[in-house]
Amino acid sequence: MIYRSKAPLRIGLAGGGTDVSPYCDQFGGAILNATLSLHAHATIEPTEDGSIHLHSIDKGEEESFPWQTGLPITGKLDLLKGVYNRIQKDYPFTMRGLRLSTFVDAPAGSGLGTSSTLVVAIIGAFVEMLKLPLGDYDIAHYAYEIERIDLQLAGGRQDQYAATFGGFNFMEFYGDDKVIVNPLRIRREYLSELENNIVLFFTSTTRESAAIITEQQKNVKENNARSIEAMHQLKEQARMMKEALLKGKLDTIGEILDYGFRQKKNMAAKISNDLIENIYESAIKAGASGGKISGAGGGGFMIFYCPGNTRYKVIKTLDTFGGKIQPFQFTQHGLTGWSI
Repeated sequence: MIYRSKAPLRIGLAGGGTDVSPYCDQFGGAILNATLSLHAHATIEPTEDGSIHLHSIDKGEEESFPWQTGLPITGKLDLLKGVYNRIQKDYPFTMRGLRLSTFVDAPAGSGLGTSSTLVVAIIGAFVEMLKLPLGDYDIAHYAYEIERIDLQLAGGRQDQYAATFGGFNFMEFYGDDKVIVNPLRIRREYLSELENNIVLFFTSTTRESAAIITEQQKNVKENNARSIEAMHQLKEQARMMKEALLKGKLDTIGEILDYGFRQKKNMAAKISNDLIENIYESAIKAGASGGKISGAGGGGFMIFYCPGNTRYKVIKTLDTFGGKIQPFQFTQHGLTGWSI
């Protein structure tokens, strides 16, 4: 028997960063995100050799260990090890051996929530194999704990919930790890127009989000008024985006994205840089009405809203920067597991 799962990557459309502690614990956070037809994949294959084989196919990394309940966290394949270790702690199991293989459809550090989505996918494969009694909220929170507590990786909460639930969601974040996921029922013609008008552009640079997020957390702890006010405005941006999508006010999407991008740059110093600013201004001149950097910032993917038929001129302009236009569709399904 082979056990597989996949979980969708996401783009954050509004409110990014307000899901990070301590801001959301003190003030409450709000984010609007949507999942894409790009996924993190995980496969577990039972073996007979008494070993644990870990293989990140997209990164070209492999490690093998004799069968044991705790794998060493060394900086290599730690997400795979972290999930395995936590599952063994909470739901101990014994096998004659296994191979855990993963693949992600976008580079790590690209701003689409790749790390958290991969953790969700790996959990999904174990849920499928061990028939674990975990619902959607359980899986998302479990993934959050593995990343943020077990592995001590800096970050927020939205990615785990987006990957698990899928679709367009307005998410609310509060203290004591309370998260409320509100699925949005957006008319099909609005979604089709969004897919037509949003250009997803990979800058061909990646970044380590932890440093940016750590600075953001520091600004809140030190009561940095400029940074905190920016997060307040981003939370309001999420509400603005929700209303625009539900009511079909698509001509305001670019303006709302632009507003958020300008606010986000006040949260931490390295969210933007000269390359990002140059790309952004060039896209606006080519006809985009607004855009943003995806994820924590500093590199990775950018999205632009291109009304009318401006997407073609914007794409031509973006091609001059040597990056890559990423085709996509919005997806309505979250984590999916199966066995064969």
